[in-house]
Amino acid sequence: MWTGNLRKLTTQPASSVALPIQYQLPLADVTNPSATIPINEWVGQHITFTWTGEIHCIETGRKIKKTYGDGLSYQAWLKSPAAVPSVIHPELSRIHEGIALRDEAWEREHHLAPHVVYLSYTGALKVGVTRQTNVPYRWHDQGAVAAILVAEVPYRQLAGVIEVALKPIFGDKTQWRAMLKHQVPATEMMLEAKDEALDALDATYEPFFSEDDAVHSVVYPVSSYPIKVSSVRLEKTGKIEGKLAGIKGQYLMFEGGQVINIRNHIGYRVNIELTK
Repeated sequence: MWTGNLRKLTTQPASSVALPIQYQLPLADVTNPSATIPINEWVGQHITFTWTGEIHCIETGRKIKKTYGDGLSYQAWLKSPAAVPSVIHPELSRIHEGIALRDEAWEREHHLAPHVVYLSYTGALKVGVTRQTNVPYRWHDQGAVAAILVAEVPYRQLAGVIEVALKPIFGDKTQWRAMLKHQVPATEMMLEAKDEALDALDATYEPFFSEDDAVHSVVYPVSSYPIKVSSVRLEKTGKIEGKLAGIKGQYLMFEGGQVINIRNHIGYRVNIELTK
């Protein structure tokens, strides 16, 4: 059995495109990292997550009743550089002008850095933005089964402006229920979508168009996909258990259709039991 505060699932690419990516579940003792558990091998086994009733802010360690952002207290969320508005809305970043919205050093490191605009398939096509160093991990995080680069730019705000221009065509939200189904788009569809995206953009952005036309595929450790899904929140049920059918994005999927979004439970202190 393991006891600890949940953190977002992390991944490593597979050694072959035909193999599933490798998942790890990090745990902390309040704020101190305590374990990183490989969990691909959990698929097919009986797992029990039991909430202890405690949630700790991932920055301060203080006990809280609910989280804001990814595991923060409300006070920490108001101050944390990781919760700056330009994280959700990249077009708001102004650090390329020398203007910080919240934390200059953090924004220079994270937003004044090369970014990509991409199209990914998460049950439907969507447009997204991420730092170049986050490829392919951002696609893993959102449960994308395919992705293609549209533009490569020197800083976050420019990526955000391009994303805004493409939102009316592709949208920018992951429909999580559709994402948890087994759908794999044809390579031709991804290439055609990129052409559509480039055609829709103003010539001003042409110097940043990506010449990389590779369609990146992602395979997840899933033995069976649910026909109908039911999301579980630990503060309502106290526990989720059953045979693990798969892992996709930040979701653990159980036989019978129950799923839990680990990212929504960052900071929750749990007991985890594994039965073969």
